[in-house]
Amino acid sequence: MKIATWNVNSIRAREERLLDWLERTRPDAVCLQEIKVVDQAFPYAAIEAAGYQATVFGQKTYNGVAILSLNKPDDVQRGFGDDDDDAQARLLRVKLGGVEVISAYVPNGESVGSDKWAYKLRWMRRLGEYLARRFTAGAPVVLCGDFNVARDDLDVARPDDWAESVLCHPEIRAAMDRLLGWGLVDVVRRRHPEGKLYSWWDYRNLAFPRNEGLRLDYILATEPMAARLTDAAIDRQERKSGGATKPSDHAPVVAVF
Repeated sequence: MKIATWNVNSIRAREERLLDWLERTRPDAVCLQEIKVVDQAFPYAAIEAAGYQATVFGQKTYNGVAILSLNKPDDVQRGFGDDDDDAQARLLRVKLGGVEVISAYVPNGESVGSDKWAYKLRWMRRLGEYLARRFTAGAPVVLCGDFNVARDDLDVARPDDWAESVLCHPEIRAAMDRLLGWGLVDVVRRRHPEGKLYSWWDYRNLAFPRNEGLRLDYILATEPMAARLTDAAIDRQERKSGGATKPSDHAPVVAVF
């Protein structure tokens, strides 16, 4: 089973690139983040023509997540299903062949100490509570997404420059550690313990050619799934410029179980 995650930074802007990538790589499921359209505006027809079912939890202009799958999901849940009145579309779960697949788009946080930073920390707490309430660590669960966290300095090309940022601050890294501590395995790190692989590069300052990136996008799996891992990689090639449209600032992450 091949599962991927990709922050496409607007499905409208990246539709052609996504369709080309699906044709070349044929994942069983791909979790998308930051689709930036409401459900009704999602390109269902093009995705279906490519052989995929689209499950969407969209939002205009910002946010929005989706899961594309070769097979129709057995079950779907949008949002945390808790008592919070949060209106942001950032979490989507489907069940595929007995495997729980979750697409998550963690808030950026804007600046440490801001209201958006507090929202980010609260959102991460809710994600942990959701996992504990909904699943067990012995179940086949794969949590994918843009976490807007570089979990340690192996995930950052220039650690000193980012140390106190919303992506690397000790408080958000501790939140990421708590999430992993519930019973999740970072499959790219398991496959590549040396680190220094990145999934996001700023569009500015030649960050991509210089490989001055951060790893913000993860596939996290419970041990029953991680034990079946045969490969995990970041498709850096897809971040390169070229083709009819500009690439997303994020590259896809792919795992094979």
